[in-house]
Amino acid sequence: MNATMERTLRVNLNGMRARITAATLALLAIASAPIAAPVGAKATQEHLAPVVRHEKIGQLVTEFVQKSHYRHADVNDELSSKVLDRYIESLDNNRMYMLASDVAAFEKYRYLIDDMVRSEPLQPVFDMFSLYRTRARERLTFALTQLESEPDFSVDEEYRFDREDIEWATSEEELDELWRKRVKNDALSLKLAGSEWSEIQTKLDKRYSRFLKRMDQINSDDVFESFMNAFAHTLDPHSSYLSPRTEEEYRIQMSLSYFGIGASLQTEDDFVIVVNIIPGGPAAIDGILQPNDKITAVAQGEDGELIDVVGWRLDDVVQLIRGAADTVVRLQLDPAGALPGAGEKILTLTRNQVKLEEKAAKSEIITVPRDGRDWSIGVIDVPSFYRDYNALSNGDKNYTSTTKDVKRLIGELEDQGIDGLIIDLRNNGGGHLTEATALSGLFIDNGPVVQLRNSNGRISRLDDPDPVPRVAYTGPMAVLVNRYSASASEIFAAAIQDYARGVIIGQRTFGKGTVQNLYSLDQYVRRPDDEGLGQLTLTIGKYYRVTGESTQHRGVNPDISLPSPIDATIVGESVRDSALPWDTIRTTEFRAGEPLDTTIDSLVASHISRVKEDPDFQFLLEGIRDVEEARARTSVSLNIDKRRTEREDGQARRLIRENQRREALQLDVLETVEELEELEARDVHLDQAAAIVMDLAALRETKAAPTHTARNTQ
Repeated sequence: MNATMERTLRVNLNGMRARITAATLALLAIASAPIAAPVGAKATQEHLAPVVRHEKIGQLVTEFVQKSHYRHADVNDELSSKVLDRYIESLDNNRMYMLASDVAAFEKYRYLIDDMVRSEPLQPVFDMFSLYRTRARERLTFALTQLESEPDFSVDEEYRFDREDIEWATSEEELDELWRKRVKNDALSLKLAGSEWSEIQTKLDKRYSRFLKRMDQINSDDVFESFMNAFAHTLDPHSSYLSPRTEEEYRIQMSLSYFGIGASLQTEDDFVIVVNIIPGGPAAIDGILQPNDKITAVAQGEDGELIDVVGWRLDDVVQLIRGAADTVVRLQLDPAGALPGAGEKILTLTRNQVKLEEKAAKSEIITVPRDGRDWSIGVIDVPSFYRDYNALSNGDKNYTSTTKDVKRLIGELEDQGIDGLIIDLRNNGGGHLTEATALSGLFIDNGPVVQLRNSNGRISRLDDPDPVPRVAYTGPMAVLVNRYSASASEIFAAAIQDYARGVIIGQRTFGKGTVQNLYSLDQYVRRPDDEGLGQLTLTIGKYYRVTGESTQHRGVNPDISLPSPIDATIVGESVRDSALPWDTIRTTEFRAGEPLDTTIDSLVASHISRVKEDPDFQFLLEGIRDVEEARARTSVSLNIDKRRTEREDGQARRLIRENQRREALQLDVLETVEELEELEARDVHLDQAAAIVMDLAALRETKAAPTHTARNTQ
């Protein structure tokens, strides 16, 4: 693999991560408030229409899809039909806004979208969104009228909140009835939380009005990105288009750093509010900026004009605040807690590199008492596979890297005398492929880690990048995974399992076994637009374990399963209709340790025996049963007495279960539900993994550990 390909090749989970499109965020805005990242532009409603740049991007994407996508997909009428369905779903997947007649009117475009992305005008795409936005405004305007009088909460009726499989409404009267119940449900939830009707009116009025404003703020780039993602996701769940602004956010997440002031922001009632200060950043060092301060204007440099940002999109404000290293930005602040009329102040900060340390790997030690001895089990939490390629290419030896961080943490843990190690990959959706292979190399000798097959059928192999046969840790180890462990996480877990280097614990992983290439579209035009063309993430291959099996669709099966509230029937690659299938290729030659089958059998037996008497584990099982029961529901009662009874019964069951757990552990019982809410939940999965690793360490002490001698696997 050449250097350029290695830099651009990524294994990520764009389809699963919470990068919310304009339409999706609009839907979510109703459900919760406030929202941290609004999608609008400034306060006036923008006319939605394509620009020349959009049509240029559509043509480029079409070329890449036909030449480079793994499926070798033809952009034809069949694909056009699928794109239309997916685009409509992205706009209104819960069927809360549009009418059946609206959707029927879109039928005239069913076999034209392929022509649009090639060469025809894209205006129909924007017209469809404009109609959706009109319907959304109508619904929210109606919702606001429902706040004029308090609903009758004694009426015995149901609200169907899950409508994905329901037919589209055929009349405005039908939608009015649906939204009457929607508003009543929102109000009932607040009433059950103790709010009076006047408070409920105010809260819901702000919530719905905020949504309306954000709908008006959606701009043409937002609509285009949403449509292009519907197009890309029709090919497979992980191909996607990133606008220039979203591309920058992706780069920041992968490098875990950016140049700015080091503050997390959100919007609230038209104001940009400081949520927290990131340690080590310019704002933290300066010490003046505080949480809940309002940023009302931003200026560039010592003498730049202050630009009022009240009512702006959050991402527009962020763009003003970020900038090159060692440059000055000035903020006009309305300090938290200041009295009205107290006056605003100006804060001057010099931008510098801000590292997102909370998203980097971190470690802890869990003590497991057993047979009169305290066993120390090290835990390294790896939230993603990150690498700062920009810093690396610029020769910065201190570039951010998952593997470098984990290697350092292993050394620190071993200095403290750990008996075993857990690599925690729960909720780790992936990241850089090179980090997955490098991290695997910390635990295995030289050899292949993963195989790749490209769209032309060519198979290549990625080995441990360290040419010297050495490992960073040789002791007992386990990898903890769940259904949200995906992509690069699955490469690492599969390598540890195939090499018999450790035990995989938890839930079957996500099943994302495809490889994406990132194409910066600006590189493919003679004169890129001043605003840039963005980035195409395209699935160009699949990866396979050294055994030849794909993790695509099926994921990695744990050696020891733990129960989980994550429903594998609704989460994972196997539930995605455009996902590539599972298959196999030839096994590659690799050197693994002695099989762990007998050891795993012993660990499983000990685990089963232990959890039968473990109050925390039984509490987990009861909680999962409650979650599954709630998940099966598609509607709720709008009768306040029924809802109150359901809530009180649920709380009573939780209190009983918690007290049963506490009595078994000889802890003081709780008297009230309020005490229950204040408890910090135990991480039962991590506790169980630590106990299993302790068992593994004990086995190694009482008999010869499974040797790491080589055997050939063909």
